[in-house]
Amino acid sequence: MPRSRDGKAFAGKAGYVVACTLSAVVLMVSGFAYYVKDQVAFIGGSDVISGGPETGAMNILLMGLESRTDYDGNILPANLLKALHAGSVQGVENGVGGQDTNTLILIHIFAGGQKAVGFSIPRDDWVTFPKTYDGQSQGKIDQAYGLAWAQSLSQTVNSGMSHNQRYLVANEAGQAATIATVEQLTGVHVDHFAEVNLAGFYQLAQTFGGIEACLVPWNGGQNLHDANSGFSQSHAGYVFLTPAQALAFVRERDNLPNGDIDRTHRQQAVIDYVVWKLKNDGVFSDIGQLTSLLDVAKKYVITDSGWQILTFAGEMRSLTGKNLTFQTAPVISTAGHEDGQTVNLIDPAAIKKDVQSTFYPPTPAPQPTASKSTGTSLPARATTVDVYNGGGTPGLAGQLSQALTSAGFKAGKVGNIASQSSTRVLYGTGAGPSAAKIAGHFSGVTAAAGGSVAAGHVEVLLGTDATAVPAGIGSAASSGSPASSPSGSPSASRTPASNNGQVAVSGNAKYGIPCVY
Repeated sequence: MPRSRDGKAFAGKAGYVVACTLSAVVLMVSGFAYYVKDQVAFIGGSDVISGGPETGAMNILLMGLESRTDYDGNILPANLLKALHAGSVQGVENGVGGQDTNTLILIHIFAGGQKAVGFSIPRDDWVTFPKTYDGQSQGKIDQAYGLAWAQSLSQTVNSGMSHNQRYLVANEAGQAATIATVEQLTGVHVDHFAEVNLAGFYQLAQTFGGIEACLVPWNGGQNLHDANSGFSQSHAGYVFLTPAQALAFVRERDNLPNGDIDRTHRQQAVIDYVVWKLKNDGVFSDIGQLTSLLDVAKKYVITDSGWQILTFAGEMRSLTGKNLTFQTAPVISTAGHEDGQTVNLIDPAAIKKDVQSTFYPPTPAPQPTASKSTGTSLPARATTVDVYNGGGTPGLAGQLSQALTSAGFKAGKVGNIASQSSTRVLYGTGAGPSAAKIAGHFSGVTAAAGGSVAAGHVEVLLGTDATAVPAGIGSAASSGSPASSPSGSPSASRTPASNNGQVAVSGNAKYGIPCVY
């Protein structure tokens, strides 16, 4: 059951809460602003962090709690556990489940609110905690919440606090531990957070009437059925998922080729769909549907109490799905072993570098301008483009090279390189304008001077964020684009490629959602 603090009802789970926080984007233009103002005031509740900016650039941590209890520690009703495929009351009493954050997505909102990028942090990443929680200094990153939560409860047994107050304090201890752990891992400050639990996600999915997904079959359709999560579909391609199946979809990992890594892609796909639906499907044209969504948000969504969601929404109203992109924090191996468990081995320094360079890209160097006297700026036809594939889509370097040749550039070297978390475009002397033109076709990519790039050359280093030839590059662009796949079939169907444990399978499905395993 939900509980309240100072009249504010809350409880909570996951990254899918972007459905509520970004819902305000549409609220501001929906014609219901005055009605919404009073309703949104009831969303919030946590004092664990404060002082974050209300507008401008900010970092938001989305947390999804794998909990079979509500926020007062009460086991969820048997019928709800059954619907969630989350075990039984007896099972929970015997220790099934926990307070782990199975979803962690750190989103950076760029100043102006027109662009955002998120990093999913796989739950099994092995980390050193900022401090010891319940006797543990290391563990999977998803354990930080539950360890701090349990430690808090044990410390308040004889405190004289009420049952509900003890759990409120424990929840905030878990939130604080998770935020501190993510900040230490990524090296960036968390300004705001939002959280929702299993029951909350299920209720949100009920309000939306289910979701659409695009499934790529794997190993004879093995990823279409999973006894543990309860996910079960008769076919791949575009599928409609009921609320219960939507929850199973984002929880499944045992039958996916890359386990938890692929699960993060599913979670990202759900967010993409929800953002599309909020923006395009008239969710807020009906006061009844709007009321239902806000009622669920008030009961199940937790945010830091200082986050002024309506103010945030006013700046975010121009953000659309195509300007909200996702990456997954790099993993060295998904087959590590620590304390008798299989874990993800990671390089924290590499994660910091990736997150910080993506959230806070360096100011681009001034592009060279044409010089009549020296002719230092070369036309496209005189620029040679070398393309190297460091992503997970086989053959993409060759496809892109062909498209660039069709666009008038000179074909250069084509090959494969070590895994790259993001696409980069580098240029040598005289090739700056051409590099800038090529980089402009990739979302969030800015051309930069490369000290080792030959004069008159551009190097395109494809990362895991590149899964198809961007539309608009030469006559070959459409042939390599997932958007050209026939309706009713997935936009990609290939066997997974080894890519440091990551596989990026995505495309432009009919709702703008990526196709995933």
